[in-house]
Amino acid sequence: MGNRVLLIEDEPNIIEAISFILSRDGLTVHTHEDGQTAMAKVLALPPDLIILDVMLPGRSGFDILRDLRVNDVTKAIPVMMLTARGQAKDRELALRLGASHFMTKPFSNAEVRDNVRNLMGA
Repeated sequence: MGNRVLLIEDEPNIIEAISFILSRDGLTVHTHEDGQTAMAKVLALPPDLIILDVMLPGRSGFDILRDLRVNDVTKAIPVMMLTARGQAKDRELALRLGASHFMTKPFSNAEVRDNVRNLMGA
């Protein structure tokens, strides 16, 4: 099992919560807050899993997901999308673009941990 997660999220409280949950589960969590430079961050050190917020400054998570899925280096990395907007159309778009999982905020600690474990094959 891989152990590196890249969390691309701009809300400090969400960053802190997810980082704490996953670090406690033995994972190394790197964070990034800007949609415009997210692909460069991913490509600099490709993680084992990406947790990607839909609404980011500079660029949407959907646009980043499109780029991830057409890049040979990143196309197979599991991506869990996060959003505060839980509309069906957002979920459908994320899954159509290649998201591995879609989760709405707020979420429970166990929900985050269990979904990450499943996506990483733990």
